[in-house]
Amino acid sequence: MWAISCSSSHCVNTFFVTVNGGGGGVVVVVVVVVVVVVVVVIVVVVVIVVVVVVVVVVVVVVVVVVVVVVVEVVVVVVVVVEVVVVVVVVVVVVVVIVVVVVVVVVVVVVKVVVVVAVVVEVVIVDVVVVVVVVVVVVVVVVVVVVVVLVVVVLVVVLVVVVEVVVVVVVVVVVVVVVEVVVVVVVVVVVVVVVVVVEVVVVVVVVVVVVVVVVVVVVVVAVAVAEAVAALQDQYLRMIKWEKVT
Repeated sequence: MWAISCSSSHCVNTFFVTVNGGGGGVVVVVVVVVVVVVVVVIVVVVVIVVVVVVVVVVVVVVVVVVVVVVVEVVVVVVVVVEVVVVVVVVVVVVVVIVVVVVVVVVVVVVKVVVVVAVVVEVVIVDVVVVVVVVVVVVVVVVVVVVVVLVVVVLVVVLVVVVEVVVVVVVVVVVVVVVEVVVVVVVVVVVVVVVVVVEVVVVVVVVVVVVVVVVVVVVVVAVAVAEAVAALQDQYLRMIKWEKVT
């Protein structure tokens, strides 16, 4: 606005420029409000995105952990069942073999005794010779039985040991593979989350900076326009005043 004061025959023209009045001030206020609303919306969107990403990461980690636990439990149950089955089979086989061998020994001994009795009854043979023959036959049968039992037990033990070793190796491999997969998944998820968060932060910062710059430019432009308009108006008034005086 202009303030004009006159002293005697001279007039002093003084002007002051303001950018707070008129329609321009309303425009500046509207622009500032719009910018604030945009910034708030951007911040809310960023917060929602971050929350969603965190929830997804938590869900993925929980699912992976549950899967790992289930796999390990299943593997342990399978191993235990297999070991129990093997032990039961081994026990049954050993019992059957022992029973068969005992039956065979009893049958052989009975037959030998019967044969010896018949021989003694038909042919006169020295009793000592008969006893020696019986003892030798029994000893041979017992030795054969013991050897057979030892061989069978060794074979069974070897089979059991091999099977247990195979099972242990399989279990170890499965556990290692599962753990490696879990580690890889967790690392990938963490990396993705970090990258997403960093990108979101960078985007938010850039958007906020751009918005601030736009606001400053708009406000400055409006202020300059108002100042220029005020200067032009007051300059025209000053010229008219000088012409009048």
